[in-house]
Amino acid sequence: MRKVISFMHISLDGFVAGPNGEMDWIKVDEEIFDHVGKRISKGDTALYGRVTYQMMESYWPTAADQPGASRHDIEHSKWYAQVHKVVLSKTMTDAGLTNTTIISDNLSDNINEIKQQPGGEILVFGSPKATHSLHQHNLIDGYWLFVNPIILGQGIPLFTDIKDKIKLKLISTRQFTCGVTELNYITCE
Repeated sequence: MRKVISFMHISLDGFVAGPNGEMDWIKVDEEIFDHVGKRISKGDTALYGRVTYQMMESYWPTAADQPGASRHDIEHSKWYAQVHKVVLSKTMTDAGLTNTTIISDNLSDNINEIKQQPGGEILVFGSPKATHSLHQHNLIDGYWLFVNPIILGQGIPLFTDIKDKIKLKLISTRQFTCGVTELNYITCE
């Protein structure tokens, strides 16, 4: 069965964005881009909430064509074009969207159906509201967290309204030179 893995930058105090969705505190560099690029190349499905999907869609389809595009932009743009996109949204329709599925209801049934299909990891990128919905239905199988060396004090938390404890097993860590620490967890039964 395929696994749903939440990929998220997080502050030391557990926030994924500032109070107004700010992400200007997130540290990324070529070392992180290279590491992430290798890992996501194994995934063939990206899951987003509507807001994150629209943000990604406004940039990645043409990022490789921009003057001065970085190696990361070129590689990620190619990956983004090929990967199947799943969007959790009650307002969007998939009419006219390429390689994209919209899930607007029956979240648990629809995600479990995708998990039964052949393929690699289903990567949830950012999308805190979508992640919260997936938590409520116990649909996340692992967390790929990039802990940034900052305490925000307030913002949008990664974990909210958790009904039952979620036991995790740490499978790897990595320290990046910019101060970010990767924590890679899987859920325990």
